[in-house]
Amino acid sequence: MVSLPELREHVRLLHLELPKNGLVTWTGGNISARDPESGCVVIKPSGVRYEALRAEHMVVLDQDGKQIAGELKPSSDTASHLYVYRRRPDVNGIVHTHSPYATAFAALGRPIPVYLTAMADEFGGPIPCGGFALIGGEDIGRVVVEAIGDSRAVLLKSHGVFTIGPTAQAAVKAAVMVEDVARTVWLALQLGQPDEIDPDNVTKLHRRYTHVYGQ
Repeated sequence: MVSLPELREHVRLLHLELPKNGLVTWTGGNISARDPESGCVVIKPSGVRYEALRAEHMVVLDQDGKQIAGELKPSSDTASHLYVYRRRPDVNGIVHTHSPYATAFAALGRPIPVYLTAMADEFGGPIPCGGFALIGGEDIGRVVVEAIGDSRAVLLKSHGVFTIGPTAQAAVKAAVMVEDVARTVWLALQLGQPDEIDPDNVTKLHRRYTHVYGQ
C-alpha cells in the first residue's frame, strides 16, 4: 500500500518524464494518479514549471473534488480527470500532453490508424480522435470517456492527447508511445500511404505484448 506522501512524490517524478520525452512545453500538460484504497487523486498544480515541482506542491483531492492537501490551485483539467475516474474504475492514472506529432493529428481531427506493430502492441487498435471541448470543466473528460473506447489513448480535436492506465506510470508510458508512433506515422505519410495492419493480426500482436512480452 502506497501512502499519499509517497504517491505525491511518485507523481512529481513522473512529471519529469514529460519534458524529458519532449511531450510538453513550459507548463502545459499534467499527470494525475488515483489511490485505489482511498479514492484520493493527486494532480499537478496549475501553471508551475516542471523543474520547480516538489512533492508538497502536488494537490490532493477527494473523489468529489474537495482539496484535502496542497496549498496551490490544481490543474485546470482537474474536473475532467475526476470525471474520467468516476466513470472508469479501472483507471488509476491519467496524462494530458500537447506532444507535437500526435497533436498535429488532433489539429486535423484525424485518428491514427494501426500502421505499426508498436501501435498494435501498446494500444490494440487505432488511436481515436474525439471532438472539440473547452478547458476548465468536465467537457474534456466527457469526450475522453466517449471517444477512447478500449484504447489507452485518445486525441482531442484541436487540443492534444489524453492517455489512461491502471497506474499513472502506465499512462505516462502510453503518452510516450503515442508521440513515438505519431512521429513515425507522420514521417511515413511524407513518403506515401502506409497499409493498415489486418485487425486479426492487431489482436494477436496486442495479446502477445500484453500476456507474453516482458518479465
